[in-house]
Amino acid sequence: MQSVAEQVKAPTDPQRNTNFKSEMYKINPFVYDSLYSSWFYLILLLIAIHDSQSAYGRGNQWSQYTQRPNFSRYKELKKVYEAKNLEFGFPSEEDRQKALRKELYIPDNPLPIDVDVYHQRGEQPKIFVTIPRFGQGVPYSLAYLTNVVRPNGTELQPYPSYDWHKTHGDDCDGLTSVYRIQIDSCGKMWILDSGEIEFKQHCAPQLVVLDVATSKVVHRYRFPKGMFKPTISRFVTPYVDIADPAPKGACEEAFVYMADPTGTGFVVYDMQHERSWRVENKYTFPDPDFGTHTIAGESFELLDGTFGFAVTPRGLGLRRMLYLHSLSNDAQVAIPLDIVNDPTYWKSGINSALEHFVLLGKRGIQCAAPAMTAQGMFLCGHLEPIGLFGWDIRTPYTHQNRLLLAENPTTLQFISGLKVIRNLEGKEEVWMLSNRLQKGFSGTMNYDEINYRIAKCGVDELVFGRPC
Repeated sequence: MQSVAEQVKAPTDPQRNTNFKSEMYKINPFVYDSLYSSWFYLILLLIAIHDSQSAYGRGNQWSQYTQRPNFSRYKELKKVYEAKNLEFGFPSEEDRQKALRKELYIPDNPLPIDVDVYHQRGEQPKIFVTIPRFGQGVPYSLAYLTNVVRPNGTELQPYPSYDWHKTHGDDCDGLTSVYRIQIDSCGKMWILDSGEIEFKQHCAPQLVVLDVATSKVVHRYRFPKGMFKPTISRFVTPYVDIADPAPKGACEEAFVYMADPTGTGFVVYDMQHERSWRVENKYTFPDPDFGTHTIAGESFELLDGTFGFAVTPRGLGLRRMLYLHSLSNDAQVAIPLDIVNDPTYWKSGINSALEHFVLLGKRGIQCAAPAMTAQGMFLCGHLEPIGLFGWDIRTPYTHQNRLLLAENPTTLQFISGLKVIRNLEGKEEVWMLSNRLQKGFSGTMNYDEINYRIAKCGVDELVFGRPC
């Protein structure tokens, strides 16, 4: 039987004098051919490695991110807000007492989920938080932080006004339950309202767009039937991809991806044509093996499907992808934007466009809210270890390429809200809200301790391991 070396012969050179080579180097001609073959395939291997590195964009600034001499796992992020409990402000004391009497305000029930920031020259940043109505007792579902300090923390005030929230689902022109928001470069806030409280569908889910400077509605889209499942759906995350951002554009050419984890799918909305379609298949489902969520030694059960999104930034020279994952799953999935943005691909229900989904890899642990930097660093808060991880999208999705950027088992318990926000100086900052969700779900919240935190850090400082 021939060896592999004998079966795979190197190309022969008619000009080559084998007698000369064997005399010159005292090497048997067969051995010389084997060495020639080895060198040939070594060259091919080096070419393949070079091509692979080029495909993943090696040699750019992100390659430096794996070398962080000052990196400390227990990074001190810049504290912006912390509270033992939420302090709700009301238009009047009468409104407060009325909400308490009717149990529209139960002080220990609300749990903050998301954060976003509005920058305006000459003013302090305006920080918004969402407080969804998982159940009763949440007086309003979208708020901003004031400068008033109360015993448990900074006072909140409703946004855009108390009237938008006070009917608790009886007025569908208001807001029923808001999980997450996104503020774009034009100063517009994209609000995803699930329309339900405790899975009772008071109103159809809706996407409301407000001009933050004026608090005026500039766009509204109510989900038609077929886009949601009454008593099942709970829309929790909007991700807005804008083709005409400021300063040149008006942020009106947009696609919005909206996660429905309890309905195990997501909805795509084409703003220009005011149409939507639903995506639901095996890549948007939870995995029962990851239905138990353990944070800081406490566990709760939750089977959530598609939860968070990010997209390939423009200007990187890459085919743009939608990155998505389920909360109760360890798989990271992607699909080309040109496919997911084309409604003709999504007419076959659960079998639609399956061949276009890409399983990038698996983490072995759950990942909560994601975000993406302008240079293609995908960020996500992991449940274990308790911290924030980063992954350069030009590299394979492997354990070695997921960098632990910050770890703190006390202050980063469940990063529910995560944003990359460009400040007025043009610098990107990572903002995050952590809420100890495991204690809220398990009923073990101790209101004598700090439970809710908002922190921030510059992207470069975070990734290069420099002080925030």
